[in-house]
Amino acid sequence: MDIIKALQEELKIGRHQAEAAVKLIDEGNTIPFIARYRKEATGSLNDEVLRALDERLRYLRNLEEKKEQVLASIREQEKLTPELEKQILDAATLVAVEDLYRPYRPKRRTRATVAREKGLEPLANLILLQQIKEPLEHVAENYISEEKGVSTVQEAIQGAKDILAEMISDRAEYRTYIRKATMDQGTIVSAAKDNTVQSVYEMYYDHEEPLRKTAGHRILALNRGEKEKILTVKITAPREQILRYLEKQTIIKENPYTSPALKETVEDSYDRLIAPAIERDIRGSLTEKAEAGAIKVFAKNLEQLLMQPPIEGRVVLGWDPAFRTGCKLAVVDETGKVLDTVVIYPTAPQNKVEESKKILKNLIKKYHVTLISVGNGTASRESEQIIVELLKEIPEPVQYVIVNEAGASVYSASKLATEEFPKFDVGQRSAVSIARRLQDPLSELVKIDPKSIGVGQYQHDMNQKHLSETLNGVVEDCVNKVGVDLNTASASLLEYISGISKALAKNIVAYREENGAFTNRRQLLKVAKLGPKAFEQCAGFMRIKGGDNPLDGTSVHPETYEAAEKLLAKLGYSPEEIQAGGLKGISRKLTDPRKMSQELGIGEITLTDIVKELEKPARDPREEMPKPILRTDVLDIKDLTPGMVLKGTVRNVIDFGAFVDIGVHQDGLVHISQMTDRYIKHPLEVVSVGDIVEVKVLSVDPAKKRIALTMKL
Repeated sequence: MDIIKALQEELKIGRHQAEAAVKLIDEGNTIPFIARYRKEATGSLNDEVLRALDERLRYLRNLEEKKEQVLASIREQEKLTPELEKQILDAATLVAVEDLYRPYRPKRRTRATVAREKGLEPLANLILLQQIKEPLEHVAENYISEEKGVSTVQEAIQGAKDILAEMISDRAEYRTYIRKATMDQGTIVSAAKDNTVQSVYEMYYDHEEPLRKTAGHRILALNRGEKEKILTVKITAPREQILRYLEKQTIIKENPYTSPALKETVEDSYDRLIAPAIERDIRGSLTEKAEAGAIKVFAKNLEQLLMQPPIEGRVVLGWDPAFRTGCKLAVVDETGKVLDTVVIYPTAPQNKVEESKKILKNLIKKYHVTLISVGNGTASRESEQIIVELLKEIPEPVQYVIVNEAGASVYSASKLATEEFPKFDVGQRSAVSIARRLQDPLSELVKIDPKSIGVGQYQHDMNQKHLSETLNGVVEDCVNKVGVDLNTASASLLEYISGISKALAKNIVAYREENGAFTNRRQLLKVAKLGPKAFEQCAGFMRIKGGDNPLDGTSVHPETYEAAEKLLAKLGYSPEEIQAGGLKGISRKLTDPRKMSQELGIGEITLTDIVKELEKPARDPREEMPKPILRTDVLDIKDLTPGMVLKGTVRNVIDFGAFVDIGVHQDGLVHISQMTDRYIKHPLEVVSVGDIVEVKVLSVDPAKKRIALTMKL
């Protein structure tokens, strides 16, 4: 199989692009590094395409390996024909290889194995030849043998039929036909184990739909309902059509003595051996497809969340709301340093509102707090009410934001949080996290296992290894897109930088603590265990502000410093001018990029990237993302009426719609049908997590805490 050709066709890229990407991956380069610094080689493939290529490359290589194992096993049995070898080599999926291998796979003892041991294979072959001229019973008498354990004619015939049933079930082309017929014409059916039980799966208590139309999120819901023993789920196939097909393949001539036996055998082979296996296969592949879709949505949502713009230069009060245990507060300065922590009890059962307000007023005054970051968990509604009252009572201009606190509790109980704040309790750490995730969402959220950030659906039901790999890839891409300040980045942020492992991240921080701030990128080579390859991969993503070389503060890679310095000299600039906020208008001075790139000995794409970077050094791609909504007033679900138009923040995108925070405690749902007038396959075509959208209230159900919204204004 030509893997490069397969990648080229699947990803719709050029052959040279696929070849270059595979070569770079095999040389141990990371995806962010290839996407950013090897555009010349790959023809500017972005990180999304490169990740898809990397995943498919692993699958296809795994497939080739499987083919080798299968061929070796069949060769060893001396049963490999040129035709079978070609079929195996041409197979495009692992399922196809497994189907072809089935007849040769070492089997556990089956009814057919037992029948073969009793010497009944010749009888099975006679029936299959369909040339018997007398009743089957007469022929079978020759196979009765007390010694071999065949005592009656019926036993002999049944044993022969068992052998034939297994032979039919092992034919790869039959399985391919049956799998396709079931997928095209079959349905998935679910029923309740007990109709009287109330559950979230009620819509599936008596449900049937065509397999080819089943949406991924419904497959995952059915799987979960079955796992929780609330639903029974099965697949119905076009059984009669399949049996007619198998009979046509098996009964090649009408024979009154063998045809009835072969009809029974076909039915037994399908019902007992083929149908259950095909059902398992189809449900497995539907689940795999549904999971892949859900993981993709989760990854997209996570990327949007991580790339939310930081709110810089503000002193923030983090507020972790709660009832019984009180609200934990933490004040952090502009750099994220914790200035103070305190617990107040403004909510039930204590209701110490006045005392809490007094503490808050003192904190705001003392530390010049201008922003309050409130977690959206339990008691956030009640906390918000108190904050709004407070803001009306004080002269200082303070705003507040409700932030998604998903994962804050996971972080605050983690080993990392304990190391960071050994003297704080879990609540205090959580309040710090809520404050900091507003100042710099990326730096704070990298401390949390991506799975716990909660911007997906059914994440606990998925292949956890695949989910982790994908989400870690997203975090890695986001961190490298933004880049890090080498002298302030935490170990948890550094470990996502291209080429840097957990251990290397800790070594960088240790080196920094021992030797003071880095003054140039080359010093990274003095860090324990950080060799030339890791340096090549990471250097461009590490920034040093005010270091020895102004280029160290940009994303220009050290390997092109010489070219960048020559370029500056040719255009009449000095490197020092970069630090003054970039060389505005440098691109206009570059009249002939092709000629200049030849003179500098670099590619044209690389030259363009260098110029872009010199114009706006260390540009933060998050600046282009929508800023969070800062509020000063509050709404209650009871205040909502149909027809109201509000601004909201998209908190989560799922297969059938998006949840939007409109400033009341409960997020409202915009169903996919209410997003736009044009037909869309998925909500992600219209919205992303963090988007600010205008919505109209369609309906409100306070009892069920449900708000239906529309974006069709």
